[in-house]
Amino acid sequence: MRLITPKLTVVGAGPGDEDLITLKAIKAIESANVILYDALINESLLNYASEAAELIFVGKRKGCYAFQQEQINELIVAKAKEKGHVVRLKGGDPFIFGRGAEEIDFVKPFGLETAVVPGISSVIGVPAYQGIPLTRRGASESFWVITGTTKNHLLSDDVVLAAKSTATVVILMGMHKLGEIVKVFSNENKQDTPVAIIQNGTRDNEKIGVGTVKTIETIVAEKQLTSPAIIVIGEVVNHRVTLTSIYESVKEQF
Repeated sequence: MRLITPKLTVVGAGPGDEDLITLKAIKAIESANVILYDALINESLLNYASEAAELIFVGKRKGCYAFQQEQINELIVAKAKEKGHVVRLKGGDPFIFGRGAEEIDFVKPFGLETAVVPGISSVIGVPAYQGIPLTRRGASESFWVITGTTKNHLLSDDVVLAAKSTATVVILMGMHKLGEIVKVFSNENKQDTPVAIIQNGTRDNEKIGVGTVKTIETIVAEKQLTSPAIIVIGEVVNHRVTLTSIYESVKEQF
């Protein structure tokens, strides 16, 4: 009988563009016996999996859950003991609002080997694709990364603290809290602070709306921007650089 070594590798799939994945992540996908993948990954990455690998969608969207987190945790253990190497494929980086650490903590008592492969987070990848530098001399010396959805489904108190600073503020999973976010920044007299909202960042169907704290809700309505999107607030939005797509340039050569 083949000896099965139960193992979990938590893998970051990057922000959306299938090319923004690491070689180490591809090797993990290729070696997986089972892949549990999220809603935000680019499903073309599953083409790297072996034909024998079992692919299970466990994605979560706001108000729509294929599996609850507790069920995902239990499924990882069950599949690892049954088949060996389980890859948990998550959008962006698994340790930035990805519950990767929680899943590793859960499986350790069951004797699974564990590993993590970092991914390019949407926090940095998505603004970069739009030419927005999160830091720039004379504009921003730091940046905050905040979730718009806390465990209690309330806006994080950190947004209030961030609004008092001069830092760039990047908010993930915050579209349904946009009105509250605008109010927080308005209360700090930052109505004219630039804002960019980027939907489906780094993908072919990417959309962006750029305005100010005062105008961004109107722009979102006009452009029909929805989740998944990230919100970038700060003077760096006005320092967007014009980019020639490296990806398109490479394709044109062949």
